Amino acid sequence: MARTKSPATLAIHPRREEGPGPLVTPIFMSSTFRLRDARQGAAFTRTIAPKAYYTRWGNPTVADLEDTVAKLEGGAAGLATGSGMGAIAPAILTFVKAGSRVVAGKSPYAATAEMLERLLPRFGVRTTWVDQRRPGAFEEAVDSGTDLVYVETPANPTMMITDLREAVKAARSVGATVLADNTFATPVNQRPIDLGVDVVLHSATKYLGGHADVVAGVAVTRTRGLFDRLWYTYKILGPTIGPFEAFLVRRGVKTLPLRVRQQNRSAMVLAEHLEDRRAVSKVHYPGLRSFGQHRLARRQMDGFGGMLSFELKGGYRAGVRFVESVELATLAVSLGGTETLVEHPATMTHGTLSAKERRHQGIDESLVRVSVGLEDVDDLIEDFDRALRKAGK
Repeated sequence: MARTKSPATLAIHPRREEGPGPLVTPIFMSSTFRLRDARQGAAFTRTIAPKAYYTRWGNPTVADLEDTVAKLEGGAAGLATGSGMGAIAPAILTFVKAGSRVVAGKSPYAATAEMLERLLPRFGVRTTWVDQRRPGAFEEAVDSGTDLVYVETPANPTMMITDLREAVKAARSVGATVLADNTFATPVNQRPIDLGVDVVLHSATKYLGGHADVVAGVAVTRTRGLFDRLWYTYKILGPTIGPFEAFLVRRGVKTLPLRVRQQNRSAMVLAEHLEDRRAVSKVHYPGLRSFGQHRLARRQMDGFGGMLSFELKGGYRAGVRFVESVELATLAVSLGGTETLVEHPATMTHGTLSAKERRHQGIDESLVRVSVGLEDVDDLIEDFDRALRKAGK
């Protein structure tokens, strides 16, 4: 049996190309494609995700990105979108209906939390939040009315880990579908489909694109049947990604394994350093032995990622002062690029949630989220130490 290719190879060569042709997939900047005859057009209208009919339905450049990420995730098919929420929202809507119940791990991306908590109830869909750190939480929460189990691991910004095997087992017991946001981990560090997850979601704006120059999303399904259902919702809602944006993400994916492995190493060094700082009360990073779910992270992840967060002893004011005091790192939202970014969730990314909702999600008012970039880690440590001193004044 042929050896399964590594992510480093699949990111560049997802499939074998035969015959002469371009090394890089061209950018097909066309909204529509010429048809041979009316019969071909009629056939396309009954085809799922045709690659050369109408770009809202499919496009050759977009298809190259979709196929590559699907291979990296070990899935049957992929669907690229114009943003991360452009992938997440259609995926959620595909698998719920009026009267459905969603069981979700707490502390997801803020827009996902808003959709589950504020938007879906308008259509008769309710969400039960569980503490994914507690063994058996999903099994206890699901019931016959549960149609969807939604997880994000590691979670944003608390880094909480979900036991994917446990979540899948609970969902299967009631016939529910499992969606997993794999943005933080990337397929280099974690492949949820290998553990039974039905649909893997990415904000491709982050690590897949990797250069902070494009907004995009990707969904990968475990089976073709799941993809067919998802694509229909996507076609109706229309969160299309443009061919040029798809080209940028595809180009970024080629260096994904190299970037992520370096970010893994630097994040580990920075997390260990922060853990020893007097001004820091707690560091959230799956690679630390002190992290409550470290053993689980080691069991289901190949690397611990480039994301971490930490709490400061000075509370809300100290968190704000820290992010405003860095000089090498950049105060900005988003993550997964070449530059190290810091942000204060209570003020910024999760500021749309109420203080009560943030507390429920486990987000401390002093919490600082860090997306570790590709700078020299010693330079980052120097910058963080300087900012910590200023935050403590």
